Amino acid sequence: MGLADKLRNSSQSLIGRLKERTGRAVGNRRLKKKGRREQAGGDLKQAGEKARDAFRD
Repeated sequence: MGLADKLRNSSQSLIGRLKERTGRAVGNRRLKKKGRREQAGGDLKQAGEKARDAFRD
């Protein structure tokens, strides 16, 4: 996996964080949950990338 994948995963996590905070600010539970889900997905993908990089070397 390359740099593009790492950037995509971190941007997904960042967007999720922004959606969660926006949902919390406006009181929208659905947006808050969607943000948490996206953030968790991005974090899992980043963890997978780190594990692959660790075993690659």
